[in-house]
Amino acid sequence: MKDFITKIYSKRILILIDMILLNLALYVSFVLRFDTVEPWRYQFGFIPVITIIGIGSFYISNLYNRLWKYASIGELKSIVKNAAFINILFMTYTYFFQIDLPRSIPLINFMLIIFTLGGFRFALRILKDYLDHSRETQPESNVLIIGAGDAAEMIIREMHKHPELNKHIIGLIDDDPEKRNLEIHGIEVIGNRYDIPDVISNNNIDEVIIAIPSAPGSDIKEVYKLASRDSSVSVKTVPGMYEILQDEVNISQLREVKVEDLLRRDPVELKTDKISSYIEGKRVLVTGGGGSIGSELCRQVARFNPQQVIIFDIYENNAYLLQRELRERYPELNIFTAIGDVRDPDKLNYLFARFKPDVVFHAAAHKHVPLMENNPGEAVKNNIFGTRNVAMMADRYGAEKFVLISTDKAVNPTNVMGATKRVAEMVIQDFDNRSMTDFAAVRFGNVLGSCGSVVPIFKNQIAEGGPVTVTHKEVTRYFMTIPEAVQLVMQAGSISDGGEVFVLDMGEPVKIIDLARDLISLSGLEPEVDIDIEITGLRPGEKLYEELMSDSENNQATEHQRIFISNLAERPDCKLMNEIDKFCDLIDRDNNNKLIAMLKSLVKTYEPNRSNVQEVIFDEKFQQDINN
Repeated sequence: MKDFITKIYSKRILILIDMILLNLALYVSFVLRFDTVEPWRYQFGFIPVITIIGIGSFYISNLYNRLWKYASIGELKSIVKNAAFINILFMTYTYFFQIDLPRSIPLINFMLIIFTLGGFRFALRILKDYLDHSRETQPESNVLIIGAGDAAEMIIREMHKHPELNKHIIGLIDDDPEKRNLEIHGIEVIGNRYDIPDVISNNNIDEVIIAIPSAPGSDIKEVYKLASRDSSVSVKTVPGMYEILQDEVNISQLREVKVEDLLRRDPVELKTDKISSYIEGKRVLVTGGGGSIGSELCRQVARFNPQQVIIFDIYENNAYLLQRELRERYPELNIFTAIGDVRDPDKLNYLFARFKPDVVFHAAAHKHVPLMENNPGEAVKNNIFGTRNVAMMADRYGAEKFVLISTDKAVNPTNVMGATKRVAEMVIQDFDNRSMTDFAAVRFGNVLGSCGSVVPIFKNQIAEGGPVTVTHKEVTRYFMTIPEAVQLVMQAGSISDGGEVFVLDMGEPVKIIDLARDLISLSGLEPEVDIDIEITGLRPGEKLYEELMSDSENNQATEHQRIFISNLAERPDCKLMNEIDKFCDLIDRDNNNKLIAMLKSLVKTYEPNRSNVQEVIFDEKFQQDINN
């Protein structure tokens, strides 16, 4: 039977059946109009006419180019359009040849064509779906879908299209009481989130799908905990709005719940017209383009139709992989990948002279706090001199915008990394005072999933059986997803007039120990039972909590509700560049203590970790030598 149905879907057989159904519809129209079964005296002369009109209409509308075994509302619309067109041509024919025809005939015929042609196709599809289901040999998986919105509708539709997946949807869960007992494609809303454990228990649920991409992380976390009480149930989710961007949700995007989902916040409302105004048709350079933030900047810049994207990174493997990815996703995009170091002014001069970028996103930096505590010279060379080199070239070659990626660790820094990033902010503010280029910096906190960040470290520790190491029970951090941070960086660039240090709304800080527990639970294990959590003590330069502003700073609102301008109490003076030059001799002499003392003289709020530094830092004579 299934093979027979497949043959009917062939173009030749469909055309033959359609011609028969067209003439049958016209015949029944006369029967209904004249209340007799013998209207052949009218019908016989119309057979060639309606057949030719029908073939012509179907050919013009490409009706037979559709895969009718997947017939849906779109195909029904095509049949309605064809039915209207056929009857208009038929009426024109009878009028032109002055054939007396009751005006009700075309109207009745219009409805019958839709009924016969559409009904025939959908009947075949229903029969095919029934046969497909009846032939399944594998046991079905019982599925519960959380959410009764657009994402859930798409998933239900996809599952109905693919019976080979063996998914039996038990019902929908939604907190909106107005949706209770309503149906989507025959699937009923059977309760709210607090009914999830009972529904799972009473219906032998095998899989739960969280289909609410716009929900905040707190909701995802609660739903996940309710759904995962039974360890045998697989809990999956659709991506959040940051991940899917403009794409629709489909089955292939379903994945296991990640910690990023539990921290999810309201989607960023981008003012895309403003971003387009400074990206579209422009040459965009991203330093550190192969890194976590830099690579995402390249991906999102590519969406705004730039003239060219220049990826600049010292690590060729990441840059190469990103180049391949962008060329696959955006085959028309002009990409150039340059390997080099922001500490190399000659390389930068060559790059800027050749490409003359209009927009520069400066993401290249050393960021690991403990490593920079032990290697302050490298932090100074990369974070300060590197920033000055790139800013100098942006100024020299007339870039329109320069955006520095900064960090919340630049606020009241207690470590070398934060202090050098604060000096980097001062560098771009100094350049803005005397340049035609708009220079700005954007501060934000930790980025989930970035290379070397806490989440990948915790995952590795869990995979090895633990323990998961946390430095202090009370340590907290601000977190963002990579796409969220990058979208806000690009938006900040669009509203910059020059000289601002933008601060992003990071939401509520998260306890690292809670993050560790969530990751253990997401791995299907129980914290403190299957995986131990070990407190190791704060590392050199590490704070209990991070700040986005110092006590002497305050935030100024912008037109975007998630972006603020920090009114800095500490401003660069005209001697800044001369002061920075003094670092060179200290680096050459590998004098870490004096380097840190020099940083403290530039960043008044910097409080170095005394346990890691000799007392020479606080020697008054040395401070006077620096100031002189």
